[in-house]
Amino acid sequence: MDVVALSPEARRQALADMAARELDILVVGGGVVGAGAALDAVTRGLTTGLVEARDWASGTSSRSSKLIHGGLRYLEMLDFGLVAEALRERALLLTRICPHLAKPVKFLYPLTHRVWERPYVGSGVLLYDTMGLTTGTGRGVPHHRHLSHRRALREAPCLKKGSLVGAVQYWDGQVDDARHTMTVVRTAASYGALVANRARVTGFLREGERVVGATVEDVLTGEGYDVRAQQVINATGVWTDETQRMADTRGQFHVRASKGIHLLVPRDRIQSRTGLILRTEKSVLFVIPWGRHWIVGTTDTDWHLDLAHPAATAHDIKYLLAHVNSVLVTKLTMEDVEGVYAGLRPLLAGESEETSKLSREHLVGHPVPGLVVVAGGKYTTYRVMGKDAVDEAARSLDQKIPESITHEVALAGAEGYRVLWNRRHLLAQESGLHVVRIEHLLNRFGSMIHEVLRLVEEDPALAEPLPGADDYLAAEAVYAASHEGALHVDDVLARRTRASIETWSRGVQAAPMVARLMGGVLGWSEEEVAREIEVYTARVEAERQSQQEPDDESADKVRLAAPDLG
Repeated sequence: MDVVALSPEARRQALADMAARELDILVVGGGVVGAGAALDAVTRGLTTGLVEARDWASGTSSRSSKLIHGGLRYLEMLDFGLVAEALRERALLLTRICPHLAKPVKFLYPLTHRVWERPYVGSGVLLYDTMGLTTGTGRGVPHHRHLSHRRALREAPCLKKGSLVGAVQYWDGQVDDARHTMTVVRTAASYGALVANRARVTGFLREGERVVGATVEDVLTGEGYDVRAQQVINATGVWTDETQRMADTRGQFHVRASKGIHLLVPRDRIQSRTGLILRTEKSVLFVIPWGRHWIVGTTDTDWHLDLAHPAATAHDIKYLLAHVNSVLVTKLTMEDVEGVYAGLRPLLAGESEETSKLSREHLVGHPVPGLVVVAGGKYTTYRVMGKDAVDEAARSLDQKIPESITHEVALAGAEGYRVLWNRRHLLAQESGLHVVRIEHLLNRFGSMIHEVLRLVEEDPALAEPLPGADDYLAAEAVYAASHEGALHVDDVLARRTRASIETWSRGVQAAPMVARLMGGVLGWSEEEVAREIEVYTARVEAERQSQQEPDDESADKVRLAAPDLG
């Protein structure tokens, strides 16, 4: 596979090509499920289009807990099928599909009761590990182990001595969700899918009752396109109900949005060599290692306000701090919080009023001829969701469609990654970059690292780190605009990098340099560069202010006061 660039020119050509022919499949929604459906369809030999109203992964798929996991707590709910499916997908991601992006991560489960809790938790984790062997590729992670009180505190000195009597340590996986989703899109494009972000569906084309395509607006230019397709797949997550209404159908199921917020704190604020999983009165709380940071999350509350920009409140932040502080020797304060992000889970609506009890399984429906809807699920099982949606669409296509093969399809950057990892010291010598920089680049770009290093070779100034975000090189901002479909500063700072949540300035310090670098690729005028900086800065300020508000309604109002480039 020759990896194609998601360049501005490629995007414009993709929109023109979509309108010039009838596609087999048009996927609406550029989150991980839509990206997965597009990759599944194109690798079966179907002509495929994928459109996203905003940026790739700009909704739920960039605001998860960054975990690739089976859902240990679902075992307690006896949801064995969901756990087994997710564990199979975890192993595929870690070992075959994207080992450059997905990595094992260990967690400590503190035990608080003597006698009964260790065999109870231990049997659950043993079952979790055993079910992970059903993949045929191995678990992809080490086996769990039991720890005494002393050994647990050696692993996690941050814990109060009285907060546990021992622990069980187990392994799961993690991934940069936004980067992974964009890479799925790029892989689909490399196999021939026509993909365009900032391309909004404004309506569906109909012939009688049948959906035969969609009207698509290029958000950047305002130009409209009629894109015809034999089958349209609606993979719009929390926007599912809105999209179904656009097609004049009530749908066969409904989606409710559940807000989950996460905090980022510097790594030195919590002294531990392992992640933590803690029980709360409603769910579980994770403390997840994330580079030079910890991610603390999450909450689980109903959300009925703006879907594009869910807002975290002061109450949300205090809730997480209170729960994590209940077990920490050195308590975290509001001043320790580097970044905050809020995301919405698309949960299949049921009779329960508590979002934590709604289904995390997915459903596929065919509410009207020509339109397939896929909803629910969890990030880890995106590939299965995409496969099931294409399976449903394929039943209505005239030709015989091959079976899904995405369980065998490595993502862009995976091929040759392990060889390059073994040669990372040589790459450092050849490029003049520190080996730590090379490791960072390999774990973001895999074998596509050569394209980034070529930029540095052509312009050594691009080897400099971004201001206030020194985990990232200037070359990465250029590459995001030229190869990864980034069209606004927010795309680079919030999703191609994670500077918006990993830095004290939340990316504001880096914004001027990023705007100038992107402007050189995208042909921005000085006025456009200034506007991008202004809009990004206003967005960060609105988020900071919203996080001081006491409730969802007031936080939502403050957050939506910021301008939006769409």
